[in-house]
Amino acid sequence: MVVNWNRKELLRACLASLRSQAGIAFEVIVVDNGSADGSADMAETEFGAQVIRNRENRGFCAANNQGIAVARGAFVALINNDAEAGPEWLAALHRACSSAPDIGMAASKVLVWEDPGRIDKAGHLIFPDGQNRGRGSGAPDRGQYDREEEVLWPDGCAAMYRKAMLDRIGGFDEDFFAYGDDAELGLRARIAGWRCLYTPQAVVRHHRSATLGKDSARRLQLIERNRLLLAVKLFPWSLLLLNPLFFGARLAAGALAAARGAGDTAYFPGAAGKWRLFRALLVGQLQGLRTAPRMFRKRAAVRRIRCLTPSQVRRLIWDNRLRLREVA
Repeated sequence: MVVNWNRKELLRACLASLRSQAGIAFEVIVVDNGSADGSADMAETEFGAQVIRNRENRGFCAANNQGIAVARGAFVALINNDAEAGPEWLAALHRACSSAPDIGMAASKVLVWEDPGRIDKAGHLIFPDGQNRGRGSGAPDRGQYDREEEVLWPDGCAAMYRKAMLDRIGGFDEDFFAYGDDAELGLRARIAGWRCLYTPQAVVRHHRSATLGKDSARRLQLIERNRLLLAVKLFPWSLLLLNPLFFGARLAAGALAAARGAGDTAYFPGAAGKWRLFRALLVGQLQGLRTAPRMFRKRAAVRRIRCLTPSQVRRLIWDNRLRLREVA
């Protein structure tokens, strides 16, 4: 399944890579979020994909939920429109996801499209304030992620989910719109007792941040808002109460990185850029605080599917945490 918004040529390359998949039968569903560049027509006429057409951009979460609702298979694979799959990608994910009844998710080995010798993500890690990032992001691929193993959750850029799991715990939380949504779904699934298996045979090449761009203030707003919403909805109280402390530590580390011109701050050069970055972070926090009451209400629904105790959730997060230098 592919969610698309005005990325016709990237979508064409993505669908061409799906056409080359071997060893497994599958259907292709494209959910188009009101594109004006002919993407939807191209997907239908050139690739015979089933296309769901939205009149407006409903976001990554709602669009994925639309596709999941009509998918007929026992497993649902997601791939970003700015990613291209290797020919064994889908079969490898299926083998991993069906290897045990409690495997609800399978994660891909995602490489940087422009530099396929570099890791984009190989599963996910999380910082204790809710900020999350791909495991191994930016590292040279030296075979260190060539072992099949359990990981925290998959990146929604290229992942497979067991349909029975989604029916049990629900799909993507549409309050998130985009960014951090895969982390919320993944942690919710782990809390409900499902596991995630990473398989290095499921290889994807990904154009990083092709939708909004690394220098997008809107992207930063959503990331900051959603990391707070994730924590409020899913973190045990013992960790949630420490959230301001971890958030402050991350900001301080980011400020030090900015002073060196390192990290994501490099995409916001100069004083004007730094002000734009600071404003995006502030707006994201305020938006998160406004939405937090709704997330607190959703904690009750999470309790109904819970299999892990709060202390087990805390240990899961701590054992799969990002180091401060990594998140900065």
